[in-house]
Amino acid sequence: MQVSVERGEGLERRMTVDLEPEQINAEVEKRLREFARSARMPGFRPGKVPVQVLRRRYGGQVRREVFGDLMQESYPEAIVQEELHPAGAPQIEPEIDESANRYAYTAVFEVLPQFELDALEGKSIKRPVAEVTDADLETVLTRLRQQRKTWRPVERPAQSGDRLKISFTRALDGEPFEGGSAEDTEIEIGLGRMIPGFEDGLLGAQAGDERRLDLQFPDQYHAEHLKGRPVAFDVRVAEVTEPVLPELDADFAKGFGFADGDLDGFRSDVRRNMERELKERIDARIKSQAMDLLLKMNEIDLPKVLVEQELGALKQQIRTQSRGGNFELPDDLFQDQAKRRVALGLIIAEVIKANDIQVDPERVREVVEDMASTYEHPQQVIDYYYAKKERLASVESLTLEGQVVDWVLDQVAVVDEPTTFEELTTSTNAG
Repeated sequence: MQVSVERGEGLERRMTVDLEPEQINAEVEKRLREFARSARMPGFRPGKVPVQVLRRRYGGQVRREVFGDLMQESYPEAIVQEELHPAGAPQIEPEIDESANRYAYTAVFEVLPQFELDALEGKSIKRPVAEVTDADLETVLTRLRQQRKTWRPVERPAQSGDRLKISFTRALDGEPFEGGSAEDTEIEIGLGRMIPGFEDGLLGAQAGDERRLDLQFPDQYHAEHLKGRPVAFDVRVAEVTEPVLPELDADFAKGFGFADGDLDGFRSDVRRNMERELKERIDARIKSQAMDLLLKMNEIDLPKVLVEQELGALKQQIRTQSRGGNFELPDDLFQDQAKRRVALGLIIAEVIKANDIQVDPERVREVVEDMASTYEHPQQVIDYYYAKKERLASVESLTLEGQVVDWVLDQVAVVDEPTTFEELTTSTNAG
């Protein structure tokens, strides 16, 4: 076979393969003779149909089958011969001219980008340094108590943190509108779930009070016809309640699975979970910086086919999380994320290849055991992952990424950055 390759736009390649006509003709004759041994046609005994008769009737069909088979066989051979690395399946364009005895095809595809990793010397990464303090523990325990708070009616004026049961009507230009009223709905003052000014306008209100609130819908309000428009609320307060936090005692510990009510054991368990979360956040922030640095230092062309595949995967993930919703999502929402994932995948693969990084079985085991430690029966979780190789594959992939991060850290200056548990666990950039 003869192979020629043309460069298209970006990473596109057009590979034309000319098959040997003698090989095709020989294979056609071979198949027709094999067919003749069992062929049945009117006027001939079984297995006695002349080859020339079969050639006239079935020659074209057999020739197309032979061409298709040889095309499938020759494509991977041509790829290897030309040292190409396709990023996806090709589009095949047959080019057959029987009068000229030419049997060829053109395969159009994108190739993976070929690049050398840029050096990271002279770059730096900040490593957060923090610990779980007693004050952090008390803050988290208070949040746990708030999650299980109850509500108690009060006779005093409403203040921030109270919950009010209210009914209201809304009016635009003095006229009530559809969907503009509610009966016996509950709002918690201070959460900011209503439009600006609504919750503040109920501060100081008591059960039985009626208030009129003249407000304005935000310019970014979700309902297009209400954006930026003035609105009047007539509100009636039915009840004011205040939060009551449960005591941090044995009964509280029992509610979190400590049957014996061991409060010290419960506090120790919370602290361990906090320390685990702190480590995860520190690792995530370091990993994010390492990945950002790899992207910045290695700007590469991306195969469109891989970006499109990643877009499809991201959109399908959203549909799955929405319990099978069959709805269309615009590509623009996921374009940047898809490109980042594809670029990182290619760069990480090159780091692994260039540095011959092999997955560390001991680190895989540590990751599995760490995940299992959050379950009631850790050994069952460990056995589950190690029971089948495909289950362990995702953990091995995650471990390899961690080893790539370690490689990056070996190339750069690592600067300790003092911080706090609170900052790391509440920051939007924590990972």
